[in-house]
Amino acid sequence: MATKDRSDSQPPTNLGGRPSALNAEHIAALHDIVSEHAQASLAEIGNELERRCGVHVCEATIRRALRAEGIVRLKAKRRVFPTADKGPRRYGYTAAHRREDIPFYSTNLTDAEWDLVADLFERAPGQRGTPAQYSRRELVNACSYVLRTGCAWRLLPTTFPPWQAVYKTFARWAAAGVFEQMQDRLREQWRSRIGRPDAPTAAVIGAQSNRSSPQGGESGFDAGKKVKGRKRHLVVDTMGWSSHSPSPLRACRIAMPPRR
Repeated sequence: MATKDRSDSQPPTNLGGRPSALNAEHIAALHDIVSEHAQASLAEIGNELERRCGVHVCEATIRRALRAEGIVRLKAKRRVFPTADKGPRRYGYTAAHRREDIPFYSTNLTDAEWDLVADLFERAPGQRGTPAQYSRRELVNACSYVLRTGCAWRLLPTTFPPWQAVYKTFARWAAAGVFEQMQDRLREQWRSRIGRPDAPTAAVIGAQSNRSSPQGGESGFDAGKKVKGRKRHLVVDTMGWSSHSPSPLRACRIAMPPRR
C-alpha cells in the first residue's frame, strides 16, 4: 500500500443522504492497519478493523474509504530476465523437408519423402518399354491431391498431367499393390525408428458397419447397430498401423449375414 501524508488529507464531508459508515476514528485505524500490514487484502483489513473498532463494513466501503484517503495498492514490478539469442528454432528438419521449392500444393511430396518411395514407382534401370511421357513423381503428386481433397479425377488442376493418364496410372499401381508396399515400408521404417521389430507380433481387430448403396450387391443387417449394409474388418498393430502383408489376419471386408 502507498499512503499520502495524513496532514494533507481533508476530513470527509457529508454531502447529505445516508451517513458514512466510517468516522474519523475508523479512518485513523485504517491508516494504522495498512501501514502495519501493507500486503493485506481487503477482507483481512476489514477483519482487523472489526477487531480494533468493533465496526463491520463490506469490502466496497473499505475500498472507497482508502481511495478517498489517497491510499492505493502498488503492484510489484516483475523482474525481466534476459533471454539468450539461440537463433531460429529447429525441429529436426533439413532443407530437403522444406516446401518452398515445391510449387502450388502442399500435398506434393518433398525431396526427402520422394527418396523413401521413389524406387516403388520409378522404372528399374534398363527396363524395356515405352519411355514415360509424364514424370512419375508428378503422377504420385496428382494421386495425393485427389486423396487429400476428394475431388473427381476430371477436376484435377491443369498443373498436373491429364486426368486420364493419372487415373490409368493409379489403377495400374493399385492393381499391382504398389501403395500397399509403400505403406508397409513406411510402417517398418517407423517401427524401426522407435526401436521395435519391423514385423508386428500382436494385432488388434476392429469392425465397422456401413450402409450399402441402392445399386444393390451383397448386403446384410447388423442387429446390434441397426445398420443394413456391409461390415468391414481391419487388422492393425498396437500402434494403429494397418497391415497389408499376406497373412491370415489380413484386412478384409465381409458381408453381414442375411436378414431373416
